Amino acid sequence: MTSTLRLTPLDNTIKHHDHDFHQIVIGLDGHADFEIEGLGGRIEALSGCIVPANYVHYYEGIGTNRQLILDLPDDAPALSGAHREHARLFDAPRFFALDEPLRAYLTFLIQELTQPRPAPGDLLAATFLGCLRARLPEAATVPMPRRRIDLADIDTFIQHNLDRRLAVADLAERACLSVAHFSECFREQTGVTPYQYVLRQRLQAARTLLTDSPLPLNEIAARTGFASQSALSRAFRRVFNEPPGRLRRHQRLTRVATTSPRRLSR
Repeated sequence: MTSTLRLTPLDNTIKHHDHDFHQIVIGLDGHADFEIEGLGGRIEALSGCIVPANYVHYYEGIGTNRQLILDLPDDAPALSGAHREHARLFDAPRFFALDEPLRAYLTFLIQELTQPRPAPGDLLAATFLGCLRARLPEAATVPMPRRRIDLADIDTFIQHNLDRRLAVADLAERACLSVAHFSECFREQTGVTPYQYVLRQRLQAARTLLTDSPLPLNEIAARTGFASQSALSRAFRRVFNEPPGRLRRHQRLTRVATTSPRRLSR
């Protein structure tokens, strides 16, 4: 199979998946948040991340954004034959920033992609991968010692900051750990990624506001850190299997039924 290079924005909603090919995402404009098997970070212009094949990753574009995405199957020419050593880049997920020479090559690569007859994707990808591998150290293989995270403190921090976007880096800073170490310890301790954990608390807070307050959905979304009412509705439906409006209507009907006076039997 061949490599695929594409220019595309990322949706302003949290999504996640995995796929059987490697991937590199490089920011061109705006921002995007990624979490790759517990390793979280933000991609800005001229920085990127490495997503090994079959690694579950969560991602969300922040506002107007544009990314260069390289999809790289194991048997692509850019990762096999004379270029097989490039596959070492995908031993582990990580984030990186481009230096000046790689920025210049990125500019050329983007211009080439917009030509009527661009150079083959594998040729462009192989050159980029070789240059990137020369700049990055080999992925660490020695496991770091684990440390118990004060989840009560993390919970308090999340609740006090529900109305803003929380990145894994914010939680790691609170715990005085690096992002990578925090993510690994957190997943080992809780069984979920930090991203999933924060999302769960945001949704639970939204559910409480839906049932206990008259606030409109857009205000609830803002108070619980969602980019929009529609983003809240999609996440709510995915987790609770019903839209937030239906839950609110059901709660109102339940209150009416329990507070209405019963008829006296004759």
